[in-house]
Amino acid sequence: MRVMVLGGTTEASALARRLAGRPDIDAVLSLAGRTSAPAAAPLRTRIGGFGGPAGLAEVLRRDGFDAVVDATHPFAAQMSRHAALACAEAGTPLVVLTRPAWTPGEGDRWIEAPDMDQAVEALGPEPRTVFLTVGRLSLPAFAAAPQHRYVVRSIDPPDGLERLPRRELMLARGPFGVDDEEELMRRTGVDVVVTKNSGGGATSAKLEAARRLGVPVVMVARPPAPDVPRLHDVEAVMAWLEAHRPAP
Repeated sequence: MRVMVLGGTTEASALARRLAGRPDIDAVLSLAGRTSAPAAAPLRTRIGGFGGPAGLAEVLRRDGFDAVVDATHPFAAQMSRHAALACAEAGTPLVVLTRPAWTPGEGDRWIEAPDMDQAVEALGPEPRTVFLTVGRLSLPAFAAAPQHRYVVRSIDPPDGLERLPRRELMLARGPFGVDDEEELMRRTGVDVVVTKNSGGGATSAKLEAARRLGVPVVMVARPPAPDVPRLHDVEAVMAWLEAHRPAP
């Protein structure tokens, strides 16, 4: 069985490890190339785009893929749309492997924002110290509010950081501990956290730290997703693949 995994997340890495132990499955991990040094994977890996939905559909047909697992980031909206269109065109079964979204708990002070521009607006006009964990591609939106001091955490060095005149950059990859996140917020004097609702455990410690400190969180909602079956754990995906294995 030939399977393409669209990856770049911890879920994709977990699925790749599971598939690597299956001699009856020929799996390929496809990465967009947004991260300069992706974690090593146990599967054959391709990096780069496909040239839109038509390009991906052509690859699926040409190389005889039997199924596609979209394990991209919940905010990789364009790739998920392209995958849905391509699989529909090629007639290839598609499933999404994604982490459940975070939900506010007792003591949380969340400000819901439908997109990044609204998140910037939610910070208000008065200068604040803002902990930004939104990914480097979302940082340009905050140039519209240069009065704030930004504590920016990113896996790779972001482009255009000079557009935020008051900033402190931290390069790090999760998971992070709650005590470490609390210490970071205390040390840098964070007044508010801005994050995407990515879900999962790798970066959720900042939410617990914000709760402990009474710091508000501007939570950016996930973008609309295609109407595709969605699963939340690797074993469920493995069962789905078995159900979609082509007849011998």
